[in-house]
Amino acid sequence: MLGYLVRLLPFWIREPLLILVGTVFGVRILYMALVDGEGWVPAVIGAVFLLGAGLRVRVVVRALRARRRPAPSAGDAGDAGDAGDADEAGVAKDAEAAAPAAPRPAAPVVRRPAEKEPNAWGQAALAVGLCAVIGAAFWFQDRLPGSGDDTASRAATCRHDEDEKLPSAYRATPEAVTGEDLCRALNLPGLPDLLGTPTETATYASGTDNTAPLTDRKVAQPEARVEFDTYTVELSATYNKLTVDQYRDLTAYGDEMYVKELTVLGRPALFTSDHMMKIQIDLGSGGGSGGPVEQGPLARTLTVAFDAEDRGGSYDLTVWSESGALPDDNALLGIAEAVLPRITQGARDRG
Repeated sequence: MLGYLVRLLPFWIREPLLILVGTVFGVRILYMALVDGEGWVPAVIGAVFLLGAGLRVRVVVRALRARRRPAPSAGDAGDAGDAGDADEAGVAKDAEAAAPAAPRPAAPVVRRPAEKEPNAWGQAALAVGLCAVIGAAFWFQDRLPGSGDDTASRAATCRHDEDEKLPSAYRATPEAVTGEDLCRALNLPGLPDLLGTPTETATYASGTDNTAPLTDRKVAQPEARVEFDTYTVELSATYNKLTVDQYRDLTAYGDEMYVKELTVLGRPALFTSDHMMKIQIDLGSGGGSGGPVEQGPLARTLTVAFDAEDRGGSYDLTVWSESGALPDDNALLGIAEAVLPRITQGARDRG
């Protein structure tokens, strides 16, 4: 259908349009093949597009040259006819001398008005302008707010079950935030930049209203998670009486590695590292049994006290990746400085 519509266009619009489209597509595909390393197949396709555009250019050049050649005019044809008549007249004079001349009726001369041909350069300029407008529309399409592929460019939004009731630990702790509050604070548009992966977008984001383990569901511990292709980021808040200073003393007896004390937003903070747990669950026909608990990838955690006085309770910001790679500590510091003030504001708005 598209090819049929293109063939209906005038020559001086169709050919420049095909030249421009073939050149743009050819250069773009060659760029993807040579610069982005897409392989030799796109390079061949791009070369075919450029070759087709070159052949179209040759057709247009030949058409322009043909238009510039002067066509034989009616005057030239008349001169040639007069010369032939003069030769015949010399032969017919003798016959006229022998026979009396008979008058011949003069044929009326009919002059047809010359048809006005379309301006080729005007049509070509119109075609180029039309292609420029179409190209500009495609160019700015992905750069306008809200444009582009929603599934590819838009980050995941926070998932939260609105019908789920808060555990009693949250009602007993009025200042406690929810998992939804944490997720909204953590799922920043600039989070990939802080992680050092600016081209990635969040593929998953959620918040849960959990309670701390081994507390008989009496201590609120909301959590939020945002996943990217490279890193996974978790943020939790624990509303217990354990201070960061006490937790630092516990690290001397635990398995935490690479412990470092510091201050974040005027509050005591602590860097620790530990391995995640890896659990395999068999959902097939193996009787429902899962594999053993294994040691997962290394995770880096920044623990920050709720307040400068360190009166108990803290935020835990944890980052890890399946490959085991970790961003540097400055990335976690930047995330904490950007996210923690938003948690306080979010809880105030909710209250």
